[in-house]
Amino acid sequence: MADAQPAKAAPQVVVTPSRYVTIDLAVHITGFSRRAIEGKIARGVWLLGRQYKKADGGILIDIKEYEKWAEKATA
Repeated sequence: MADAQPAKAAPQVVVTPSRYVTIDLAVHITGFSRRAIEGKIARGVWLLGRQYKKADGGILIDIKEYEKWAEKATA
């Protein structure tokens, strides 16, 4: 029986999201549920052109602006 060689570790992949992400991805990034995000938009807590924008018939969340909003909200 041949000597067993140590298993090679798979290379790590680091993914940096785009500044603008779908609500489905924003759920994972922000920790807010889809319902919570849609509620913030509907109530005007997050503003069109600031924390989100409309594109291709959908909504994209601006992660950079979300982070600014989160810093103010917890300050």
